[in-house]
Amino acid sequence: MQIFASFNQYADMALLILRVTVGAIFLVHGTAKWPMWKVQPTAQVPGKMLNILKLLSIVEPLGAVALLSGFLTQAAALGYAIIMLGAIYMKMRVWKSGFTSKQGTGWEFDFLILAACAALVILGAGALSLDRVFFKI
Repeated sequence: MQIFASFNQYADMALLILRVTVGAIFLVHGTAKWPMWKVQPTAQVPGKMLNILKLLSIVEPLGAVALLSGFLTQAAALGYAIIMLGAIYMKMRVWKSGFTSKQGTGWEFDFLILAACAALVILGAGALSLDRVFFKI
């Protein structure tokens, strides 16, 4: 078990990997929403939902840059946690998706991202971050 204890010295590297992974996911998903700015409301995508998607097309890439650089990491991760709670709610209650689904995506991926965001909120960005440089956290 001594070998596992020696891994603790790499905690800051693990936080960097976690930040980059979550940041990359939200950068891709956020920029994929940019075409929503040209879409008109329809029965399938009502105006309120379209406005939420437009907002997400801005905040998701901004938060991704924050996570990738390690700047305001805990605030960005908290915002993403709230977004993921909304995504899980939509999948569970509105779209009636299960945790896993044979016909589409369940909400297991969203739950994993929520857990990663919770870890970043609690643990912070680590030493390999701008948070450490500017805020000493």
